[in-house]
Amino acid sequence: MSRSSRTATAFRWARHHARRLTLALTAALALALVSTAPAAAYAPVGIVHTEQVKAGPYTVTVGFSEWPLRAMQSLDFTFAPDGGITHKAGTLTMDGPGIDDEDRTSELARHPRKLDVWGLDVQALPEAGTVDLTFDIDGHAGHGRGTLHDVGVLDQPGPPLAVSWTVCALPPIGMLAYLAMGWRRNRPADQVGSLIG
Repeated sequence: MSRSSRTATAFRWARHHARRLTLALTAALALALVSTAPAAAYAPVGIVHTEQVKAGPYTVTVGFSEWPLRAMQSLDFTFAPDGGITHKAGTLTMDGPGIDDEDRTSELARHPRKLDVWGLDVQALPEAGTVDLTFDIDGHAGHGRGTLHDVGVLDQPGPPLAVSWTVCALPPIGMLAYLAMGWRRNRPADQVGSLIG
């Protein structure tokens, strides 16, 4: 066997094994991504504080993912009636500063990441003050109504909203000023006119 034919055979062997290794690594990476994607996509709801509400014959445990509550801060609420949510339905009415009429009353629905309880996912309260949560529940024991009164909501974390917007607006304003100065300095209309004339 000549030297060139041995080199060609060795090259084909290396290319064949490199392809197999690449396919094996790709399959292992795809398997790792598929097995970890659901866990990353559905992070568990961490409840750091609970309150109890008596709604007629039902006791509802209200869970909060942040405590104390602050305005404009995204958080999860969970509502867990004793005995679970099976064969129960109801509504939640939230009364407090800044809550719009269309957002005030909603059907109690399963929390999207904690399916064994009702809840609100990534909800923000618009203003500081106190909020009342009123539950109307219908189930095997009849109708019940109860209110969790005066849940305190502190001011939003960080600087005031106007200061935040002002600081965020400075870079785009600076960029527009820089572009305007470059435009004036180069005067593209004059350059086009001189090329034509």
